[in-house]
Amino acid sequence: MNHNQDHLAARAAPVLFVLLWSTGFIGTKYVINSADPLTYLAIRMALVVGLMAIIAGVARPKWPDRAGTAHSAVAGILVHGFYLGGTAIAIAHSIPAGLSALIPGLQPILTSTIANRWLGEKVTPVQWAGLVLGLGGVALILHNRPMSGEAGLGWIASVVSLISITLGTLYQRRYCNHIDWRAGNLVQYVAVTIFFTVGAFLFEDRVVHWTREFVLALAWLAVALSIGSIGLLYWLIRHAAATSVASLFYLVPAVTAVMAYLLFGEKLDALAIAGMAMCAAAVFVVNRRFAA
Repeated sequence: MNHNQDHLAARAAPVLFVLLWSTGFIGTKYVINSADPLTYLAIRMALVVGLMAIIAGVARPKWPDRAGTAHSAVAGILVHGFYLGGTAIAIAHSIPAGLSALIPGLQPILTSTIANRWLGEKVTPVQWAGLVLGLGGVALILHNRPMSGEAGLGWIASVVSLISITLGTLYQRRYCNHIDWRAGNLVQYVAVTIFFTVGAFLFEDRVVHWTREFVLALAWLAVALSIGSIGLLYWLIRHAAATSVASLFYLVPAVTAVMAYLLFGEKLDALAIAGMAMCAAAVFVVNRRFAA
């Protein structure tokens, strides 16, 4: 029974992760209407610290040593700080929610290149073909999009997100894999709360309009994303190779684009849909080795 449950969890976790992670871009579009990016993120992370403190207080996990605490803080700044900050700033600079996931969607290419050297993971020729296929899919989704002006600043922020989530995922796998997730996440969220708070005081007016839309979106992002999807991400990192986990991010742009179309009317053309299909095929190819 336990084996069957583990097998079911292994099958369901990637699907649930992609769905949850995609809603992060949608939720961010809602909250950005009521607060500046870093201000909203400081509030979100402070809320998450409170939730994680309750979880840690009940579970009483083993706390990391000084080195583990430092590694957790660095991973938190990369995975949550620059990644979420870049995404929120991109959306605030007029990048549609459905497109804000596209540049971070290139993560599998960057992860495979680094993992092949840093973590000693062997990337097979078939996997490389899948990664290139996914890159082509993202390129199709990106075709004919504005890349200058305010949108250009947004795309730069998206590139920052790409680099940070890639390095953060690899850093987490290499240095934080043996740290209890409850203690490690609490350290990460404390570090990133300080990070966003300092940024908000340095660069923003810190005005918040506490609308119903803002509160509901903030609650979803804090609980479902910062607790749920991040927990799933770290579970996947522990149970699969970095390349396999990263390939899931190929699906996020397509799923986000569908959600954005349904909620905001962001249109998809034939080439973008073809790109989504290529991304889905790439995930299958890259993960095939690990499904056996």
